[in-house]
Amino acid sequence: MSRGMERGSTSEARARLLNTATRIFYAEGIHSVGVDRIIAEAQVTRATLYRHFSGKEELVLAYLDQADRGLRAQAAAARADGGPAADKVRAVGRSITEGIRSPGFRGCAFLNAVAEYPDPAHPIHQAVLAHRRWFLDTVTELLAQAGCAPADAAGRHLVMLRDGAMAAGCLFDPELISETFLQGVEGILQARAA
Repeated sequence: MSRGMERGSTSEARARLLNTATRIFYAEGIHSVGVDRIIAEAQVTRATLYRHFSGKEELVLAYLDQADRGLRAQAAAARADGGPAADKVRAVGRSITEGIRSPGFRGCAFLNAVAEYPDPAHPIHQAVLAHRRWFLDTVTELLAQAGCAPADAAGRHLVMLRDGAMAAGCLFDPELISETFLQGVEGILQARAA
C-alpha cells in the first residue's frame, strides 16, 4: 500500500500520478516508460512522486490494483443481477467485450504486465497471478451455479477464451472478436445442457 493511502487520504497529485501512469503504462508498456515522463505529464515534482509511491514498482502495483478493482466491480455488477446464473455469465462476457470495443483498447493490462515481468517471484507477476486466480474462481463459481459440470474445466475454458479475445481484440476487428467470444461463452453454457 502506498504511503499516501496509509495516511488515509488520496491527494489530487497522487490521483494525477496514478491516472497518468495508468494511461501511459497501458498504451505504451511499463518498461518503456520512465518516472521522469510520468512526473512531467502529471505535472508534479519528483518529491511528490516519492511522497506517494516508493518508486516505479509501487506505482505499477497501484496501476494493476486500480485495474483489478475496476474488473471486480464489473463482475460484482453482473453477479448482483437477480437473473439466472447463466445470464450472469453472459453479463461478465458482455463486460469483457465492452472493454475490447472501447477506444484505445490495447489488450489485457494484466497479460501485458506479466509479459514484462516474467519472474514468478516478482511482486508485479504475483499481483497478476492473484488477479487471474480471482477471475478464474469467479467465473468458475458462476458456471457452477449455471449448472456447468465440471465447472472447473468450464472456468478454465472461459478464461482461455477471454485471454484469446483480449489478445485478438487489439489486432483484429473488435466487433468480430467480441461476437466470436460471446459465441464461445454461449457454447460453454450450452454444453452443460448436452
